[in-house]
Parts: sequence; structure tokens; C-alpha cells
Amino acid sequence: MTTALRQWSRRQWSRRPWPRRPWRAGRLLHLIWIALAVALLWLTLRAVNMGEVWDRLRHLQPSQIGLLLLVNVAVLATFSARWWLLLFAQGYRVPYHHLMAYRLAAFALSYFTPGPHFGGEPLQVYLVTSRHKAPVSVAVAAVVVDKVLEMTANFTFLTLGVLFVVRTQVLPGVSEAQLLLTSLGLLLLPLSLLMAILVGWHPLSALFVLLERPWRWLARQRGMTPTPLAATAFVRAVRQSEDQSITLCRDHPLILMLAVGASGLSWAAIVGEFWLMAAVLGLELTLPETIAALLAARVAILLPLPAAVGALEASQALAMQLLGQSPAAGVSLSFLIRGRDMVLGLVGLALAGVLVWGKKRDKEMGR
Repeated sequence: MTTALRQWSRRQWSRRPWPRRPWRAGRLLHLIWIALAVALLWLTLRAVNMGEVWDRLRHLQPSQIGLLLLVNVAVLATFSARWWLLLFAQGYRVPYHHLMAYRLAAFALSYFTPGPHFGGEPLQVYLVTSRHKAPVSVAVAAVVVDKVLEMTANFTFLTLGVLFVVRTQVLPGVSEAQLLLTSLGLLLLPLSLLMAILVGWHPLSALFVLLERPWRWLARQRGMTPTPLAATAFVRAVRQSEDQSITLCRDHPLILMLAVGASGLSWAAIVGEFWLMAAVLGLELTLPETIAALLAARVAILLPLPAAVGALEASQALAMQLLGQSPAAGVSLSFLIRGRDMVLGLVGLALAGVLVWGKKRDKEMGR
């Protein structure tokens, strides 16, 4: 299947190139998002006392930083549990520490691109197929189901967190109905995809059926002979991956439940780490306050900004102000989060380089 995908890709890109205008429009949109991120960051930093921000950060002790690093490694270890379980259910026992490295490399690609929730999934598929000889359909099914479960868990936490914050009234003056409707709307998308897989539907294949007419029109515009979209190697690969995902979820309900439990464990670890980061900066937050500030950070990450620049800082400044704390304390917390993610991102990029180019070099040397 991999060979067929490569041949199809070469045939498509060897034809007449795409018009330059869409590429320019995409680049312009990317620059606009970057400009908005920088502007939001500048406005946030301009509105807070930066002296207080640096004062909180410079009082961090080496022992506190070391503790944060240890806790962060433990949190990272929980993120690969779902993926490992889904591959194990399909008969592939990939060493857990390998998946942790792959997940960190994928995180780096997602983090430094707009919309930090997506971007590194193709790398996850590539590493599992190239390094552990898993079929493409198996690797894609594991990544797809893992991502659907991850997004379902994220938006479930968002919805439950909103309900918890509303019930405890920790954020006065916030529109409760708007928060609930927004979180429920976000939850419906991954939940509907999960339900579609469980009942045996093929949502992506159905989408390609709807795209058949635009596909034929585009082919004629490029001077190509219109071929059925469903007959392409790419769509056939997607269909096989959907079949594999359905089989995975239906034949292994216990593994699926364990994967859901792993998501809960990851979120408990995330809440604990966030509380600890606030504590080392001198912020004594209660559980409702911790969840409220974490919700603000997660909403900021949903925005299609590279690394959530500006959005994360603004969200924490506003959250701390609503909680009766100094906005500068929120910015210092966002800087600590930013520093952690930047370190992880750079380590992940280095890992991606070693894993991808190291594999290519081994192939060239005939290993």
C-alpha cells in the first residue's frame, strides 16, 4: 500500500503545477495569524507589571525546577499509553519508550505549526511503519483512534470543567450558558466520530463521496482525465484504515476501555502538574481555581496560532485577574508553561531529525 501511495503522489505532482494564487493566499493567512499572535502578546505584556513577572520567575529554586522536570516526564509517560494499547491490540508490541520518543517528536511538529493539536500524526504513522514494520492501515488506525479518544477526552474535560466552575462559581461575571454551549459543541465533533466508528460507519469515505464532483471539476481544470476519487490509492488506503479502526474498536472493547482510562489518568496528571507549577510561583490555588485557570489555558491552545503565542499569556492574565490574583502572576505562569513546552519542542525536533534522517541514512548504507 505504501508503494501505491508513493506512486500516486508522484503522478499527481508530476502534472501541471497548482495555480500560484492559492499558495500565496495560504501564506498570507499564515502571516496574518502570526501578526495577530504577536499583537496579542504585545498588548498582554504591555498591560501587566513585567517587574513582578520576572521577580516571580527568578525566585525559582533549582530543586523546584528539578521537581517540575520529574513531574513533567511522568506526565509525558501517560500520553503514550493509549497509543501503545491500540497497537498492542492489533498485534504490535512496540517498546513503550520508543513510542514516548515518537510522541515527543510529533508534539514538536504540532507545537510549532498553527493549531497545536494537529500536525505530527503523519510522523507517528511513518515511524511505526518504517521502524516496526507495521502495515499502514494498522498504524493509521492506531493514530486515528488515539486522536479521536484524545480529543474526546479533552473536550469532555472541558465540558466537565465548565460545569464544575459554574457550580462552584469560582469565576464571577462569566457567561455560564455560553461556556456550556461552546464546550458541548466542541465535544460533539470527536464524540460523533467515535460513535461512527463504533457503529461501523465510514465518515471519511462518506466525505470523499461528497467531494467527487469537485474532484472531477478540479481534474478537468488541470487538464487531467477525471478518474473516480474512490478509485485512487489514497482513498482506498483511507477506506482500509477506517475498516481497521472499526475492527479495532469492535473486537477489543476492553482495550478501548483501558485507553479511556489512560485518558483519565493523563488528565489527572495534567491538573496536578498545573497546580504544582502555580505553587512554585507562589500562587496558592484551590482545586476549583486550578481547574478554571487550566480551562483558560486549554481554550487558548484551541486557537489556530503557532504555539498559542499571545493567546496563552492573555488567557492566564485574564484568568488570574478573575480569580482575584495579579495578572502578572498569570503571565509568569504562562512563561513557565511556555518554557517547558519550548524545551520539549526543541528536544522533539532533535528527536525527529535523528529518527527520520537516521533511518534514511541507514537505508542508504544498506542496513
